[in-house]
Amino acid sequence: MALHRTSLYETHAGAHAKLVDFGGWEMPLSYGSQIEEHHAVRRDAGMFDVSHMRPVDVEGADARTFLRVLLANDVDKLTQPGKALYSCMLNDAGGVVDDLIVYFVRDSSFRIVVNASTAAKDLIWMRQVASSRGLDVQIDPRADLAIIAVQGPNARAKLWQARPELKSALENLEPFFAAALGELFVARTGYTGEDGFEVMLSAKDAPTLWTQLRAAGVAQAGLGARDTLRLEAGMNLYGNDMDEHVSPLDAGLAWTVDMKTSRDFIGRTALERSGARCKLVGLKLLDRGVLRSHQKVTTHAGDGETTSGTFSPTLQASIAMARVPRGISPGDTVQVDVRGKLLNALVVKMPFVRNGKVLV
Repeated sequence: MALHRTSLYETHAGAHAKLVDFGGWEMPLSYGSQIEEHHAVRRDAGMFDVSHMRPVDVEGADARTFLRVLLANDVDKLTQPGKALYSCMLNDAGGVVDDLIVYFVRDSSFRIVVNASTAAKDLIWMRQVASSRGLDVQIDPRADLAIIAVQGPNARAKLWQARPELKSALENLEPFFAAALGELFVARTGYTGEDGFEVMLSAKDAPTLWTQLRAAGVAQAGLGARDTLRLEAGMNLYGNDMDEHVSPLDAGLAWTVDMKTSRDFIGRTALERSGARCKLVGLKLLDRGVLRSHQKVTTHAGDGETTSGTFSPTLQASIAMARVPRGISPGDTVQVDVRGKLLNALVVKMPFVRNGKVLV
């Protein structure tokens, strides 16, 4: 089966990027040194093609009612145009169908951005929920849009250097807000733990913006650097740190679940019944080796498992997220089975790095 390609595919190929299959999309893993791309984002500015992510416009008289049922977080927090909310979309058993960001446009209009690998099943689930409740809502996937993420301490300045006309509209944009600027929808959000923007625009215009950003000195970065950056930032990856069989309460995402209101969202009953069975923590390896996903973790309170692991270019150490018994706390030492050897790791509070600063 042929892989999907974004409108920036030819740009990546022309830059000799290493292209890989990612969720059915042919995407750049790196353009050379993955570590250099990582450092560029932490220290200056880098950009990612994230056009495989799927914007979905939700519109209609019952749009807000629909999202009240669909999402575990409280969509009624969204009252200002452009405000963003991170949430999980759960199944009836309380497992995570997907994690997403929803942007408020107006009471009858919201924009959701879902993950690439889950987009097809997400749309089926959304439409099933709307139909089963007889809600007046239109769910429109926007395959015509591309997304370029510009991230790093100098991302804002370099975006304005590339597109000077955007500065006045964006310089006062607060984090986790978006602005609709003609053909552009620019959000001050990201997946790296650094400041920056995610720019949604017509797919046909994406290569031009990419070229303009390169001319402004923004480094090209691939999915490899994006993964090490997000892990340092303590951000979950769907399919690793949570999925349809994992509750957000067990995935370090309890803060995204609204239990304060009486709203009856999908999965709430299951969450109330099960509660949190374990917890997600950070690990910093004390011995020589590299942590990866699905490695057994031995603790004084019982066994656990790493969910994501990598070598951290910023910390110059191996780090991981791990699902462990609830009795484990930061400061504890645990052992991780790495290729048959039990290696010592320190339990730490995430994130490991935020805004260029090492926190552990």
